[in-house]
Formats: sequence, C-alpha cells, structure tokens
Amino acid sequence: MLEKGFSQPTERVKRLRQVIIDAVPQVESDRARLITESYKETEGLTNILRRAKAVEKIFNELPVTIREDELVVGSMTKAPRSTGLCPEFSYEWVEAEFDTMATRLADPFVIPEETKKELHEIFKYWKGKTTSEFADSLMSTEAKDCIANGIFTVGNYFYGGVGHVNVDYEKIIKKGFRGVLEETVKAMNEMDESEPEAIKKMQFYKAVIISYNAAINFAHRYAKKAEELANVETNPQRKQELLRIAENCKRVPEYGARDFWEACQAFWFVQIMVQIESNGHSVSPGRFDQYMYPSYKADTTITKEFAQELVDCIWVKLNDTNKARDEVSAQAFAGYQAFQNLCVGGQDSEGFDATNDVSYMCMEAVAHVALPAPSFSVRVHQNSPYEFLLRACEVSRLGYGVPAFYNDEVIVLNLVSRGVKIEDARDYSIIGCVEPQAGHRTEGWHDAAFFNIAKVLEITLNNGRCNGKQLGPKTGELTDMKSIDDIFVAYQKQMEHFVKYLAEADNCVDYAHMERGNLPFMSAMVDDCIKRGKSAQSGGAIYNFTGPQAFGVADSGDSLYAIYKNVFEDKKISLADLKEALEKNFGFTDSLIPGCGCNTQTVSAKVGEMNESEIYEAVKKILASTGSINVDELESKLNGECLVTNDCGCGSQETTGKFRTIQKILDNTDSFGNDNELCDEFAIRAAKIYCDEVDKYVNPRGGVFQAGIYPVSANVLFGKDVGALPDGRLAHAPLADGVSPRQGKDTNGPTAAANSVAKLPHGQASNGTLYNQKFSPQAVSGEKGLKNFVSIVRSYFDHKGAHVQFNVVDRNTLIEAQKNPQDHKDLLVRVAGYSAHFVTLAKEVQDDIINRTEHTM
Repeated sequence: MLEKGFSQPTERVKRLRQVIIDAVPQVESDRARLITESYKETEGLTNILRRAKAVEKIFNELPVTIREDELVVGSMTKAPRSTGLCPEFSYEWVEAEFDTMATRLADPFVIPEETKKELHEIFKYWKGKTTSEFADSLMSTEAKDCIANGIFTVGNYFYGGVGHVNVDYEKIIKKGFRGVLEETVKAMNEMDESEPEAIKKMQFYKAVIISYNAAINFAHRYAKKAEELANVETNPQRKQELLRIAENCKRVPEYGARDFWEACQAFWFVQIMVQIESNGHSVSPGRFDQYMYPSYKADTTITKEFAQELVDCIWVKLNDTNKARDEVSAQAFAGYQAFQNLCVGGQDSEGFDATNDVSYMCMEAVAHVALPAPSFSVRVHQNSPYEFLLRACEVSRLGYGVPAFYNDEVIVLNLVSRGVKIEDARDYSIIGCVEPQAGHRTEGWHDAAFFNIAKVLEITLNNGRCNGKQLGPKTGELTDMKSIDDIFVAYQKQMEHFVKYLAEADNCVDYAHMERGNLPFMSAMVDDCIKRGKSAQSGGAIYNFTGPQAFGVADSGDSLYAIYKNVFEDKKISLADLKEALEKNFGFTDSLIPGCGCNTQTVSAKVGEMNESEIYEAVKKILASTGSINVDELESKLNGECLVTNDCGCGSQETTGKFRTIQKILDNTDSFGNDNELCDEFAIRAAKIYCDEVDKYVNPRGGVFQAGIYPVSANVLFGKDVGALPDGRLAHAPLADGVSPRQGKDTNGPTAAANSVAKLPHGQASNGTLYNQKFSPQAVSGEKGLKNFVSIVRSYFDHKGAHVQFNVVDRNTLIEAQKNPQDHKDLLVRVAGYSAHFVTLAKEVQDDIINRTEHTM
C-alpha cells in the first residue's frame, strides 16, 4: 500500500488546538510599556546597549503564562493568539486604528479600552524616536512618490523589525545560552583593543552578555511558575508534568539539552525570545528535523508516541504567535501570519540525503494539528527517497496547503551563484514564504519590498505618467511606438527609473535599523556576528542580501504579447484604439473606478450572492443601456463581478461596443501558462528586465540585492492600483500571484502550466519564486492519484522549477465556506507562501483563491 494515512492526535493535542481556533486575538500593552520604561531610564547609553537593557527588562518582567495541558511552555502574551507591540519601530498607525482594528476586514484585533488609554500615553514618548521616522527622514521625495502611487512599498521593515531570519537552534540545543556567553567573552578577551573598531565591538559584546543573562532568567521564571502551579495541582498526572516542566526550564536553554523533551523546550524558548526582542516576522525554524534528530536518536527513554505528542505541541505553539499590522499590510498578509517556515528533507553539507525519522514526524504533526502554522516545507533532490515524496504528497492531499516543495538542484546552485559556499548552500532553509538562505549565516532582508511590475507597464504605456502626474521619465507615447521592441525599450527605461528608487528606499530603511534597531540577542545566534563584533543589522552576518519581490509577471508578459500579436502582427487593433480602450476600462465601470464623475448606477455585487429578482434588475440595467445582452458574456460573469457598461452618456453606445470588442480580442489572446514558446518568452523577458535592474544594487551591510517573484497576497491588494491592461484585465482586478499564470488562463493542463512557469528566470530570482497550483481532490485521490501527484512535482523540478505548492480543495467547498463561514472555521487554504483559515481572509483574497484554475490530471 502506497497510501499510509495518518494516526489520530492525542486528546491533549485536540484540546490545545481548540484553544487556538476559539481564540479572539487581542492587543496587549505589556511589551510596549516595558520597553518604554527602559528607554526612559537609559537616555545616556549607546543605541545597542539601550536595546540590550530594554530586552533585559522585558525578559525579566513580561508576564509568565503557562496554559492548561501544555508540555512545552513559553508565551509572548497572556491571552492565546494575541500580540504585543513594538513602538520603537512605529506606532502612529496603531493609534489611528484604535477604533477600527477590531472590525477591519483583514486580521482584526480587539483592543480593550484600558489598553488604548495606556498605549496612548506610551506612544507620546516615541515621537521622533522610531526607526520608521528615521527612515522617512532619509528618503527622497521621489521615492515617497513611488510608494504613494502603488509602484512599490517597503512597509515590512519600515513599520516593524527585520525578522526573516533563521538562527542557530542547534548551537543552543547543544551548548545552551551559556555556550553563547562563553563564546562572547572569549571573543571580547581576544579583541585587539588598540583598533578603533574595538570601541564598537565592546558595546556589542556587552549587549550580548546583558541580553543572554536576562534570557536565562526568563526561562527560570517559567521554572518557578511551573513549580507554583504544581504545588496547587490536584491531578497527579498534571502535577508530575508541571514538575518536569520546571526541571526542563531550569536546565534549558541555559545549558545544552539532555533529552528530546528538553530539546523541544530549548527550541521553543529561542523561537519566542527572538520575536519578543523584535516584532519582525518570518522568524523561521528552518531545518527542524536536522537539529532535533540527534536528541531524539540519543533519547533511549522516550516512546515514539510521546515524542510525536511533543512535536504536535510545538506545532500548536507556533500558531500561538501573532503580529498586528496596519490595515493595508494586514490585507497584503491576510490570515494572521507570522510566516514561521519549518523545513524538512534535503541534503546534508556533503550532498547526501538527510531525511530522518523527525522528517516524517513533522508530516504527522501537520495532519494532527491542522492549523495554518508553521509554513511547512519539504526539500527535494534527485536522491530523495520515493517514500518521502509519496508521504509529502499524501500530506498535500489533506487540503491544508502544505507542504511547499523546493528543488535542491536549482536552489543550491542559485545560492552558490550569489557567493554562498557549496556546503552552506546545501544547508539552506526556507525563510518566511519561499525565500532560501544559508541557515543561521544570513541577514537576508527578504520581503524588503513589494514591487508592482504591472504598474510599471501601465506607466510605460502612458509615457511615464501616473494618476495625471509625470512620475517616470518620458519614454514616448504609446501611439508613436512602431514595434513591440520600442515598447520594451520604454519599459526597460521605466523599470530602471523605479528600481533605482526602490533600492534607495530599502537602503534608507536599512540604515534606520543599523542606527536604531540593533538586535543583540538574535545576532549572537547568527554567524559570524560574535566573531566580527557586530550585530546582524550592522553587517555581522556572513551573507548579506536585500530581497525585493515582484508580482504581476504574467500580467505584464501577457499584455506585451497581446500588443505584439493583435497590434503589430495581426493588426486587429490600432494603438490609438487600444490606448482609448484602456483609458475607458473597455467601457466598464465599477465602484473602484473614478470614471467621469457622474452619478452612474453600477452593479458591483457578486451574482452568486443575488436572488432571482436582483439578477433580473441587473439584467434590465444592462438592457437599458445597450438594448441587447450577450448571454455568453453574462454566464461568464455568474461567478465574478457583475460589471455593467458605462451608461452615463459620456460615450456613445457605438464606442462602448468597440471597447468591448477590443477587450474580447485581448482576453482571447494566447496566455502564459500553456507551454506556448512565443507567448512564454514575453513573460520571461518582462521578469528578466526587473531582475537585471535589481542585480545592479548593493546594501549598507556589504551585501547585494537579489530579486524575488512572489506576492504574499499583495497581488490582490496592489491590483487595486493598476488600471486596465492590454491582456484584457479590467482596472483594479487582482494581478497574477507569484510566477503563476493568470487565474483561469492556464487551460492546457497542469503539466503545460508547469512547463511555462519553469522557463522563468528562477536562477536569477534567487530571493525566491512562488508557484501555486490547484487540484480538485478527485484528481489526486487513490494510489493512482498519489503517483500522478509525485510525477507532477518531479516533472516540474526536472524542468528546473524552483518551488511549487498546491491547494487540494473543491471550488464548491470554497464558495460554500464564503457563504457560511461559521460552518467552515477549520478550512485551511494556501494563500501564497503560507496557509490560512479561509474564513479569516478578506473577501477579495477569497475570490482570488476561488478563481485560480482547478486542474485535473
């Protein structure tokens, strides 16, 4: 039997899981209060010592919480799935959303009235002192204009801590925090004090010592709490568990772990302490199976069942971490995500297969816990065991959107091409969504920006104008272009212009963190910060990158191909008519389009949500404006936006009909995602122009920029900033996600779609590429379906694709969940580089997932 199925979780794990599902996320004030009190007390110290003293105060005074049933303890907040705040990075957006954060569409948080009052007083101290304000002061007006007009955003690190890191968990499990302190003292004693840099190094070493002594005390406070609970516990089993928890917390992470339970506890303390120090997300566990397996193998007393329960408990705890973002960012990152990517499989540093028992335990944990975190990934190489691939695909068939699959044959070489040593490259882990990095040796600045290449194309077609303003250089009016090459030349010049300001904005934020956002606790677990005497934010890591990611690749490629095919080759459309049709949104109007300013009545409801009489009224409006109706067109809209032609009288019916004809021609043009060599070449070229420009820049930490192509869910949010495109897409509609074809356009099956995607410059987009596929459950059912599933992955990777992930869910299930969310609270889906409960997503993101092509084998 190839299909093994999955065992059932323990009753304890079921109860812990239910706490997460039932939790109502809240904003708590403890961390913000403690860091503010510390900063008021340390005005005369250097920045890095102020950070260390602040971390010391937080670790010493943050409330200690042990929840019922827990075997692995440690929480960032008193209430489950809640969040603290980090006003040292930014705070204005929090106060602006005091009265709306609980009711906003994406990722709402409750803020109690007393908490609002306390935070209001806390925030007064931070005026003029945050990293975001410092970054803003460095940034040019031109860069700010680009951000304001939806070309890119650097909000990730502008509003919060850096994050996006994998630290050396193995070092702590083996040597403990005492080992870090000993390494720091040794480096301090060996330092040449006559060198000018010794002054700054000494500040860093002192900061590490302060931070780690406080971190040890943080664990000891949990030991004391467990003992207090044990003293009043009447259940004998729970009493013994609490006493053992106390013993674990006295031992780890101060010293190395002696067994698997201690290793699990040491891991979890590191995971939350890094996030307590800074609210940067994507603090990723990395190769969990590699650093946990030695403790499991050496533990002769533990049963496989109890070891599995401990791993399951960690899986639940990973869902307890949370982060509040501003309303716009919450839409881009919809789903309460902390992006903690945990990776299994792959190779060891010598190139041999590294799969072990813990690799499979992690897959079992996915089935047992069935929650969005962690972002679970598997590494695949030519010698990966067939059983490993079968099991990974069996997990994927559960429909939780995990695991994501990564191709070692591509990614290892990508990293080597960026200067990473081969043995370090083979030890890569995945950070956040899809970003590869040499584990615990890298300050990668992944997700450094979202870059909207479809918006750049729109600006290109308007001679550098954006929203009536000359934002880019004048590169020629569309109607004056003589060939598709002329348009590509203009597109490249616009890309050069806007990527320059992207790099400037990223480097301004980088400097702000270097000046005000040093993280000594995290840095001491990144090589070679201790050896170099520098924080990771100041260039202490071995490898330093900045990784802005693009989206809109398929939209740009398809648009350029549609112009080439329909204007220059087949001459079905003139450039003048195309330009006018784009400006008029092909004669359509909806609630998002400014239009001409008249009071036109429009229909923008979902037809599927309208009753029969409402649909009849909508049809009457269409008939009233045009005198006729295209039945095929109406049917095609039954599951989409019911947009009606503009009947305001600003344009004649004849003109409106011409626009619709143009839109139909464009919409029916061949698209990326069907293994059409010529069509795919346009998407490749559009992506490569972006990557080539990004490659030109360096960052303040001594590293280089590297492009990525993945959207989180920003393809929906930033699609609102993009007008109609020559691929037939209407204004403000979602863009294609990642390197995936446009929704519904990959009509030749999953293999053809994968072949197209594999042609993109994955090697150059070394910050990560993201490819979503969706299958109906029936397509991958049974042993035949499982074998076919493995073959799809293998075929894509043989064609040099870097990453692929799957939603295995029926379209009707998603539609039903959208209508009746209370009945589908457990439904998980893959959004982008992460999974989320479907019902927690904004409706526009839900629609984007529903509209993705559903493949059959």
